[in-house]
Parts: sequence; C-alpha cells; structure tokens
Amino acid sequence: MTSDTQLPPPSATTTDDSLAHLGPRALRAREAILDSTRKLFLERGYAGTRINNITDACGVSRAGFYTYFKDKMEVIEVLGRDAYRDCMTVVSEWDTLPRPASFDDVRTWVTHYMRFMDEHGAFMNALAEAGPTDEEFRATAQRLVMRTAFLLGVSLRSRQVEPTHAPEALGLSVVSMIERTWTQIHVRSLPINPEDIVDTIAQLIWNLLDAGTTSDG
Repeated sequence: MTSDTQLPPPSATTTDDSLAHLGPRALRAREAILDSTRKLFLERGYAGTRINNITDACGVSRAGFYTYFKDKMEVIEVLGRDAYRDCMTVVSEWDTLPRPASFDDVRTWVTHYMRFMDEHGAFMNALAEAGPTDEEFRATAQRLVMRTAFLLGVSLRSRQVEPTHAPEALGLSVVSMIERTWTQIHVRSLPINPEDIVDTIAQLIWNLLDAGTTSDG
C-alpha cells in the first residue's frame, strides 16, 4: 500500500442534508438520542442496548425515536459518520504542526485525540467488542479504520528521518495505542493518571519521529 488512491473512498458522509428541515427543538431531541446511545454503549455494550433503553435514558418517546431514526442500525451509522468525521479532524492536525514538531506539539495532539475518544470511545469500543454482524457495515468500518491508519501514517512518515515502508502499519499502531489505552482507563477503570498516560504516549510518538533522539524538545 503506497498511495491514498489504493484505498477505497469512505462511504460515510460528513454532512447530513436531511437535517436541514429540523428546527432547534428537533435537533436537540435527535442529539439527545445520540448522546444517550453513546453513554449506554459504555455501560451495556451494543448488543445490550435496546431502543427502549435509549428512549428511557433521553426522555424521548418510542414514537419520537422513530421520527428521527428508522431503527438502531441507523443510529449506529450516524454515530459512525460523526466519529469518522471528528477523527479525520484530529488526524489532519498533523498537517498544521511545525516541522519539526516539539514534544509539546505532540503532547497537544495526543490530548486532542483523547478528547475525541471521550466523545466517541464508548461507541468505538462497543463496535469492537460486539458490533453489528451486518457484513456490509463491518466491511465499511474496516475500510474507514484502514483509511484513518494510512492517512495518519503518511503524516507521521513524512516527519521521519528514516521513513517507514508501511505507513498504514505506523498509523494503526499509534491509533491502537491511544484507543486501547483510553479503553483501559475509562472502561476497565484502571487506576492510572490520565496525564501520565498522555505524557508517555506523546514521548513514544515523538521518538517514532526521531525527534526524541535529536532534540531536547
């Protein structure tokens, strides 16, 4: 895998024109459904979260739920689009970081990725543990994961003194390190200081860029 053109384009969109007709109250109700679903995923997982759990949690009637979503799968798809959009925003921050990036630059980026996980980590963890079995959904999710890994890997490789030959492996390793660590802290509730985790991950990434051995930061 050597160029972005070899990756399938994401099927998820980053905008939803169907929301244009919704007023502020309707948009708030729709967002309440999405927020409740994220939280329930963290507590109950995907399979254990049912529509009535969502409506009870956000105070929307079952009929109200079906006003905005046809079923639970559509909620999953919307959450997936939102997560992918926000992840791309964080990944693209590497395009604006100084060259070479300081340790503080890298640490700030890790902090931003952790904030992204605070917003979407429950959803992503639920899918990883026991998500929908629909083959098309899983194939799409896999493509988006690979695209994210590749784009991040390309950005990181461009800053290496000795560039890796496999940017997708580099990107996936960094993403997995951050996401798995977030899960250990927030889902497994391991007693580790989040700031220490951010410092450690930032140092590891900084070293991957060869910066840690050539600069005091």
